[in-house]
Amino acid sequence: MADEKRLIGLDLAEASEEVVRILMDDPSGDAVFNDILDANRHRPDILRLLHEHPNTPREVAAEAASALSLPAETVSAVEAEAEGETGEQEAKLQRRESIVQRIQRLSVGQKIQLAMRGGKDVRNVLIRDPNREVVIKVLENPKITENEVEMIARNPSTPDDALRYISKKKDWIRRYNVVLSLASNPKTPIGVSMPLIPRLRLHDLVILEKNKNIPEAVRNSIKRYLKLRKQ
Repeated sequence: MADEKRLIGLDLAEASEEVVRILMDDPSGDAVFNDILDANRHRPDILRLLHEHPNTPREVAAEAASALSLPAETVSAVEAEAEGETGEQEAKLQRRESIVQRIQRLSVGQKIQLAMRGGKDVRNVLIRDPNREVVIKVLENPKITENEVEMIARNPSTPDDALRYISKKKDWIRRYNVVLSLASNPKTPIGVSMPLIPRLRLHDLVILEKNKNIPEAVRNSIKRYLKLRKQ
């Protein structure tokens, strides 16, 4: 655990200002702000970002202000601005659009850093990245939800490596909808989808057996399995 924390701190200490800013815009949780603070006490630019960003928890913003030797009352001014409700929904939409554009300009290494710690908006962008390693890192994000995994397992654009990764995660593969999504995905490797056949419900097997988008070998296996069940 100590080594893991050290590596996480090292990543954030070396992260570009843009990666840190995107993390603050769409964090996976408040703990990200504490990690950014701990890893970047030597970087005034990052401390100022923490102090000024509306998503920063109060205690973290106060500590960043202290590290910058700023007056404590400046923190409350930032909080007051963050709590304004005027145009909140429009601002959120603009933020999401901005995140897409900003992520597209990042290097693969920066995207990998972001994939492990970003919030849902960030994950939704990076899961479509053409780089397989970026997609895998999104799946390793501890905040990813089972609903997100379902959608990823169902998407024909998901890389083979990511589909195999999902199939090996015990917590995910216990969920029926994840199993069905993998079996229904025409791009799921045969070695992944074949062992899932006995776990599928009869109704879904009948539908899949007629689905010409999935590999013929899988459909033939389903047909044989259905005959055995009838016997």
